Amino acid sequence: MLQNERCQVLASLTRLTGDLGLAEDAVQDASISALQTWPRTGIPPNPRAWLIVTARHRAIDVLRREGSRFAKEREAALMQLHEAPDDFSVGVLRDDQLRLIFTCCHPALAAEAQVALSLRVLCGLSVAEVARALLVPEATMAKRLTRARQKIAAAGIRYRVPDDVDLPDRMRVVATTVFLLFTEGYASRSAGAHERRSLAEEAVRLGRLLVQLLPGEAVLEGLLATMLLQHSRRDARFDSAGDIVLLADQDRARWDLALATEGVELAASAIRRSRNAPERFAVVAAISACHAIARTAEDTDWNAIVSWYDVLARLDPSPVVLLNRAAALAECGQVLEALAAVDALHGLDDYFWLHATRAELLRRLGRGTDAAVAAALARRLTDSPAQQRLLEHRHPGL
Repeated sequence: MLQNERCQVLASLTRLTGDLGLAEDAVQDASISALQTWPRTGIPPNPRAWLIVTARHRAIDVLRREGSRFAKEREAALMQLHEAPDDFSVGVLRDDQLRLIFTCCHPALAAEAQVALSLRVLCGLSVAEVARALLVPEATMAKRLTRARQKIAAAGIRYRVPDDVDLPDRMRVVATTVFLLFTEGYASRSAGAHERRSLAEEAVRLGRLLVQLLPGEAVLEGLLATMLLQHSRRDARFDSAGDIVLLADQDRARWDLALATEGVELAASAIRRSRNAPERFAVVAAISACHAIARTAEDTDWNAIVSWYDVLARLDPSPVVLLNRAAALAECGQVLEALAAVDALHGLDDYFWLHATRAELLRRLGRGTDAAVAAALARRLTDSPAQQRLLEHRHPGL
């Protein structure tokens, strides 16, 4: 329960104090107090309100103790804490959560700082848990989080929901950050990386929260749809030995049908909402939905997927998007055209999947020697045992 309430309580305290660090400390103290008090007195009728009030009192105590050193800086916050009404209405709490989300995902922060801060603040992970999840030493992560908080203060980043003019672009930044978080977990390098996989689940939770807080937004529906559709395949992506199972070879009976169905419905909604001005995440969701609705790999409508990639390439002509389009083109039987498209790409020389894809295309064309060279290069570019075994399976004798 405390974990579920933490984000909302922290959001309210950050609004009241205007200081994310102070709010985090106060909420932590309130959580400890709840663990000590509730077993004796019982859970209060409104646990969230209890935590907010208790955390507010803790923040007031801190401000009073530091008053002589930070009088001018803390006077306004102290007054706000004293005078703020106990308003726990749905509208106020909703706006508090949105303010916190947009603050953690502010474009003034580096992408890695946005992801780390989102895990720490929005998901409630400890510094040690964030460090383990992102494969960074704990001391390094602590410094990264401190710098992010300092950046928020020094840059004067306002704790608010963007206005109507800025909201669409800011929603895209938030969506990108949440998807980066999802990718950190979804793209974990082994089937047993449970802690990494939990990141994907946290990202899905944040995606659901965003759709709930800002309903009817194509970019957010597309984000959630994409994550649900990809996450629905989580149990089929690796075999019992931890080896990668490619999409065409996956046992679709192991896909999560409920997640896939929800994802397809959200993808359709996102596409309808952005019909006149396509949103990137809506298009990505449409591509994932094409896979989800195919009963077998052979039933996949690859021509539709290529068409969606054409739309996506107009929105985001990045080398990775063009590489994925080339792979889809090959599935339509246009292997030579796909290889030409791959060979025309720039900026992916050190990207494992470029060379792995090129090796597969060459193999299909019967150019075994060239395929082996490309596969060997791909193998040198990864330290993932699962990716290395995938290459060895596709290219025996590597």
